Amino acid sequence: MEPESDRHTQIARGLTRKLEGLQRAGMTHLPRARIRPARPCQPVPEPDSQPAATPLAGGCPVGSRPQALAAIARKVAECTRCKELARRRTQTVFGSGNPHARLVFMGEAPGADEDRQGLPFVGRAGQLLTDIIVKGMGLNREDVYILNTIKCRPPGNRTPLPQEAANCREYLDQQLDIIRPEFICCLGAVAAQNLLGTTASIGQLRGRIHELRGIKVVCTYHPAYLLRTPEAKRQTWDDIKLLMQEMGLPGGTK
Repeated sequence: MEPESDRHTQIARGLTRKLEGLQRAGMTHLPRARIRPARPCQPVPEPDSQPAATPLAGGCPVGSRPQALAAIARKVAECTRCKELARRRTQTVFGSGNPHARLVFMGEAPGADEDRQGLPFVGRAGQLLTDIIVKGMGLNREDVYILNTIKCRPPGNRTPLPQEAANCREYLDQQLDIIRPEFICCLGAVAAQNLLGTTASIGQLRGRIHELRGIKVVCTYHPAYLLRTPEAKRQTWDDIKLLMQEMGLPGGTK
């Protein structure tokens, strides 16, 4: 058998002769190889789980979800599409929770506490949401994913402008595409109207199941509204029980 070193030497000599021949023919450089664009990552089923709902776009493999979310969070942190919000913010509030969550809670916008800490729903409204998740649904906050319609605090906690929501929609869709939740709970009219593309009031949207490309959506009142209007807690609890029923959790509406 021919020694490995001799074979490599012959190959090198052959390549050298080929290159010299190309130079004599007038070629001064080799053309660059054509690089095919990377194929978008395709969703793969999670082991020992029910098939996930159809994502808003292509989805990503299970193991890469934390890294994919982190990459988008870095883009959000550098975003200046909304000049006023970017100038005033302390930091962006991307979202937090389980990247493999079956359930996503979607709110309106960060408040002062969220802007300071960089996490969604950490103030008084956030504590009420935690009570709904833990005491009401029997889950841990770490079991779900929580995000907002926009990622920067509006001045004075005003309602996000339509253009601000539109500027952030790309990031929202990417988050949902990566997480691929089976359920979304919209907290308040801003979240519900922007996600579902409707002008209907929260009173008209709550109390029933909506669908967004295979994802089941429940709409209810925002926790901040419940702090101002305690009598609406009963209706919110009805909505949460409806959500629990759809999720197959104990205590859901029969």
